[in-house]
Amino acid sequence: MIPKYALRVPCIFGKYMQNNSPVMLSAILYPQNTLEQIKHRKKHWDPRYKKERAAKFIKVELPNFQETDENMGAERRRTLMKQHGLIPQKQWSERPFFISCTPNAFDSYVAPEGDGKFSAISKEGAKQRFTDIQMKGKSMMSIRKIKSFDETFSLKDFPQEALDIYIKAHEALAVKDTESLRQYVTEVAYSRMLHNIMDKTIRWKYLESLEPPRVVHARHTEVISKDNLFAQLTVRFHSQQMLCIYDRFGRLYKGSEILRKDVLEYVVFENHIANQYGRWRLHVKIIPPWMPPREVGEKTYILPPEPAKDTPPEPPVESTSTANATETVAN
Repeated sequence: MIPKYALRVPCIFGKYMQNNSPVMLSAILYPQNTLEQIKHRKKHWDPRYKKERAAKFIKVELPNFQETDENMGAERRRTLMKQHGLIPQKQWSERPFFISCTPNAFDSYVAPEGDGKFSAISKEGAKQRFTDIQMKGKSMMSIRKIKSFDETFSLKDFPQEALDIYIKAHEALAVKDTESLRQYVTEVAYSRMLHNIMDKTIRWKYLESLEPPRVVHARHTEVISKDNLFAQLTVRFHSQQMLCIYDRFGRLYKGSEILRKDVLEYVVFENHIANQYGRWRLHVKIIPPWMPPREVGEKTYILPPEPAKDTPPEPPVESTSTANATETVAN
């Protein structure tokens, strides 16, 4: 008779193979081994660690795909953006801007009346020189401020530099080279110089200087903040120039290519001295009230077509036979 334990050997061997237990321990574990497999699983449900167990799970709020931007309001959209860590959009649009020049000449130079007509030796000319000396107090302070930002600045060499900028700017305007013109004039002067030059031909030439150019006025100002400084230098030009303008039909609009004229101008040059790459550019021209008004050219237009005149109808031509018959009856 086969022993009872011999029937259980295949079952015990298969059980240990299933549980990955070593076969050599089968003899030791034999008394506890049975054909019935009992599953023992114990969990720790201590109420003291309830919060720790809850911390193992992360609650995720699933998005509502049925809710679209069209259905939700502005406040709901703002709340959702804050929940996702996004900055809510503002109702207004802000654009960065850069102030490259001032709108006009600040504390503009007041030119003495009759300037350019009197020599320095005369009594009136001496008065003008004395007035310029009195106005140099603030100018010297502004020049010191300019030198503190630009160490290479020289008041002695600046008039010649200003003359070169003045000539190059007007030459670029004459040939309508807008790219070069932006390098020598500010944005304020750019729009004023290009006004009403369309369909016109400009001939301009700088002939000579009657008096050497000189700086007569210097000022600086703060814009928005104390560190943002702009400087302006007013240069006096007394020269001879030639200007001739033709309209779109090739007719002379103003000036002449033969005659030369004496021109006295007070030109303001501006520099954004707080900017490391700032440069001197032509800004505005000061026109004193005592200066005679400038010549205004006459505009030319295309003549409208003349209306057709109503001509009276010509009388009908009679034949020769009818005219002879009429004369015969009359006789």
